[in-house]
Amino acid sequence: MQKFTLLLLSLVLLAPLGIDLYLPTLPEIALGLNTPVSTIQTTIPLFLLVMGLGQIVAGPLVDNWGRKPIALAGLLLYVLGSVLAATAAGWPQFLCARIVQGCAVCCTAVVAFSGVRDRLDGEEAARAYGFLNGALNIVPALAPMLGGFLADAFGWRAPFWFLTCYALVIGMLVICFLPETRPAGTLAVKGIPLRQYWQILRQPRFLAFAFANAGALGMVLTYVSLAPQVLMTEGKLSALQFSIAFGANGFWIMLVSVLVNKMIRKVGRPVCLATGSFAMALGAVTLIAGVMLFPAAWQNNWALYMLPVAISVAGLAFTVGPATSYALEPYQQQAGVASALAGFIQMAGGSSAGLLMMALPLPEKSALALMMVVGAVLTGLAWVYSKKVRGTLTALTH
Repeated sequence: MQKFTLLLLSLVLLAPLGIDLYLPTLPEIALGLNTPVSTIQTTIPLFLLVMGLGQIVAGPLVDNWGRKPIALAGLLLYVLGSVLAATAAGWPQFLCARIVQGCAVCCTAVVAFSGVRDRLDGEEAARAYGFLNGALNIVPALAPMLGGFLADAFGWRAPFWFLTCYALVIGMLVICFLPETRPAGTLAVKGIPLRQYWQILRQPRFLAFAFANAGALGMVLTYVSLAPQVLMTEGKLSALQFSIAFGANGFWIMLVSVLVNKMIRKVGRPVCLATGSFAMALGAVTLIAGVMLFPAAWQNNWALYMLPVAISVAGLAFTVGPATSYALEPYQQQAGVASALAGFIQMAGGSSAGLLMMALPLPEKSALALMMVVGAVLTGLAWVYSKKVRGTLTALTH
């Protein structure tokens, strides 16, 4: 089971690597492609949006054709997208490359989370989802530094060649070691299963937990998107100092995720959700308090941004594992479709909420605090609903 979980993790890592590895090279990419940095930055939420939308299509494919074939198809697309990005001579090709990569990771993400649902239930599934999401945070911790090193040594195209090699290696491991986990009773669907999606969307249980994940992701996306402006432009941190601060926060989330993994068995999933909601609310209060209570000369200090962020992202670690397991638990025979819909709400909802907060005429810290409050409210609603959950729903028919 450990080898199986690690293989699923290697598939999940394709998404954060596709964002964080090239984050420090955005100015160089903009210079190399003769395109404004602001235009290049749009590929981050666009990547997540494509990933969310694509899962609506990938879910039925995973249930119809099996987990392993779709994983390999996603890896092939990822290689193609990475090569297109590495060889881009202008903005149109680079944009196309990022869209292809987004399509690729929607396949691999659905396979990974469907695989957990195929093999595990209840708190064991929550611990596995928590491990996958917690381990993801080593990528924000290390990938920006790795991407910066590769770019310094070989140019801004090097991180994309690294992604190409990574996808090829994982493809070989999937071919050799990933078992097909699709249950024999999986319901086949034709085309996009709008009826099944609608039936799942009608379940308040599913919506409560899926939107909790969307709120948590929106909070993190807002933090990541605003961090270069707050820490480097206003806070005057160097690229190395930024990478260290960014990386330390990633390690922090990973450590909290380990703690959550142990707590789930002892205190249960509802307590973890309540803790997640409280942490995001406390992060918002701390961030606003820093703005209101400290003098203007202190406002650009990195700690007034990163310490409230550290509190709030701990809430993410307490939220994602329990919320994901609660959302997918009833759908053993529709794991692919349910995982796809949950991923769509999380990715598309989270990225849209983050973009909305950044578009509001608010200072950066106020926009982030507002998104923290939204995340806290949605996770709090999930906690309230978790206290009503009794047993497991029967599978829906198509």
